[in-house]
Amino acid sequence: MKILLATDGTKFSESATQSIIKTFDPKNSEVLVLQAVESLSYSTPPQMAPGYAPELAQKREEQRKEANASVAAAAKTLQAVGFVVDTRVVEADPRNAILDVAQESKADLIVVGSHGRKGLQRFLIGSVAESVARHASCSVLIVRTLPTR
Repeated sequence: MKILLATDGTKFSESATQSIIKTFDPKNSEVLVLQAVESLSYSTPPQMAPGYAPELAQKREEQRKEANASVAAAAKTLQAVGFVVDTRVVEADPRNAILDVAQESKADLIVVGSHGRKGLQRFLIGSVAESVARHASCSVLIVRTLPTR
């Protein structure tokens, strides 16, 4: 089985990683760990020339480093129990990136953690997990992290 694990480096993604370990046999599964880094180009006013704001390039590089560390950590956890793992970091909207990479890699399953936002916060921020579930051409497992008491 080809599994696409979409991560964002949060505890919700860690729960998704643990769900893969508990649910799937490493001998029969391979995992592609993906993190999408949102483009910072929306922050640059249209009248600015590309590269005019050097702090954007620095911020983008920091985000990429954090994303690489995040996918590497998830890969290490999965490899420790025997999964064959590949990693990828892309610069794109997470919703589109997850769907595009799942299609391209012929994933059988997408696994994503849910932040569990509700109400106005969900409306304003949106839900990557919900969007992926609605538009994916394969099955989607949304892992919900329950609050600790």
